[in-house]
Amino acid sequence: MSREMRTVVYDPDLQLEAYQFEGIMQKFPNHFHDYYVIGFIEEGKRHLICNNEEYLLNSGDIIIFNPQDPHACEQVDGRKLDYRCINIQPEVMLEYVREITGQTYLPRFTTHVLYQSELVSSLHELHQLILEEQPDFCKEEMLFLLLDQLLKDYTDTETAEAEQNITLEIRQLCDYMEVHYSENISLNELSELSGISKYHLLRQFARQKGISPYRYLETIRINQAKRLLEQGLLPIDVAAQSGFSDQSHFTNFFKKLIGLTPKQYHRIFNHGAGTKRLQENKR
Repeated sequence: MSREMRTVVYDPDLQLEAYQFEGIMQKFPNHFHDYYVIGFIEEGKRHLICNNEEYLLNSGDIIIFNPQDPHACEQVDGRKLDYRCINIQPEVMLEYVREITGQTYLPRFTTHVLYQSELVSSLHELHQLILEEQPDFCKEEMLFLLLDQLLKDYTDTETAEAEQNITLEIRQLCDYMEVHYSENISLNELSELSGISKYHLLRQFARQKGISPYRYLETIRINQAKRLLEQGLLPIDVAAQSGFSDQSHFTNFFKKLIGLTPKQYHRIFNHGAGTKRLQENKR
């Protein structure tokens, strides 16, 4: 039986997470993150849908997700996936952008897939330095140079205007779910709040946000659960505080979106001083 390995490291110097998945077959349903993801395929082939656009990924391809970009992916032809990425919180990205450009703004990357990019080698080297917990400033230098290139070639300040295409009713529903995620929200409630019939609400929301209202709500809950787990709360307490009434539902959905169980993610941030790391092997 083939080996599956999942390694996650939080680097306190760079203030970002580094993920490495090896030999996995997991399908990730449509979801989004509240942080930036910059990753690449080492081995395998994947079918990706991001913002309603379809892509076929191969080894050597880089992927970039902005916060709130809905995306889903699954393996092709039964091939296992080897994948690495770094996750950068918006407040951290803001500081890096200020250092690089002298301006204060959150970038919006316009290209989600960089096919056979020459930047893969730089991203791989940076990722390896993080996994090896290298303390010198080489990794920081590499991160700055990588982000500088990505900002120059793959961002466009005008794309921020795309959010203007979201109607006021859908914006209000998103705001409502982001505040009341821990409560038992129903489709009837959202329909009454927006003044839109349930069927048309589902269609309009999915068309404008690229994700269904229910999946949007569940993703908000998972993102909040990550924050609580990082703070040291136990998974059983996090489930209730995040709006999940059923512990098994919470665990299963968390792993579907994050690739780890809540207990595994909790251990990364709560096992003592030093670089936060998790390494799991499964056969």
